[in-house]
Amino acid sequence: MNMIKKIKIVTDSTADLPVSLLNEYNISIIPLKVIFKDNIYREGVDITTKEFYEKLLNSEQLPMTSQPSPGEFQELYEELTQDGSTVISIHISAKMSGTCQSAVLAKNSLPDRDIRVIDSEQVTMSLGLIVLAAAKAAKENNTADEIEALAYEVSKRVKLFFIVDTLDNLQKGGRIGKASALIGTVLNIKPILTVEDGIVTPYEKIRGKSKAIERIVGILKEYDNNNKLKFCVILHANALDEAVSLHERVITQINPHENIISDIGAVVGTHAGAGTIGVVFY
Repeated sequence: MNMIKKIKIVTDSTADLPVSLLNEYNISIIPLKVIFKDNIYREGVDITTKEFYEKLLNSEQLPMTSQPSPGEFQELYEELTQDGSTVISIHISAKMSGTCQSAVLAKNSLPDRDIRVIDSEQVTMSLGLIVLAAAKAAKENNTADEIEALAYEVSKRVKLFFIVDTLDNLQKGGRIGKASALIGTVLNIKPILTVEDGIVTPYEKIRGKSKAIERIVGILKEYDNNNKLKFCVILHANALDEAVSLHERVITQINPHENIISDIGAVVGTHAGAGTIGVVFY
């Protein structure tokens, strides 16, 4: 009788997956860090999302963020593979963070273990949905090759559209990508941003936040095309009221198969800024 080789899914804290889903699908998280002056906090370990936004509000300087070291990855990989399991490790876009590079270095230092590192070319819950699809497939006893192929397939189908209150954080944190073209745009223009080829890219320019949110509902309708949306996430950075309002509109007008509201965590929140709101779907 052939034993089914166990497959374990790893991601990083920028996936912004709710704890309930991490627990349900046994997903391992490696935290990135957020740094306020001399204090270093591991996202989701030393600081909660709520605590982070409170600190951000009272901080004169924008905090910094840092990726996990190859050593931290190696320690986790050794622990997860000691029973012969395969690890599929799916991470934030390599064009936004060195996290993937740290994972690859750790994998290369363990040549006798079956570890597969995937650059999702995504961030926040668009990374989260790829991880979730892989974790569900692992739970259903798919092979490592099948799960790897699925992760790449979902990474091509997942969409993220979001609005930031200001482009300043993205610019200061060096994560602005092609949206740099919008710096200095007319006051009250709220660009709808997306992620393409692993970097932040402008999608449309809209005047005023409420119209921009309305346009996001319109974009969802365009992609829905006869109830095809499998999973929709409303994302927000300390903007719960707006997220709840958008969520109600999405349920009423589109009603995807599954839909949740999720917080944008500390690391992504550092770069996107408080007040960011968006949708992720496939």
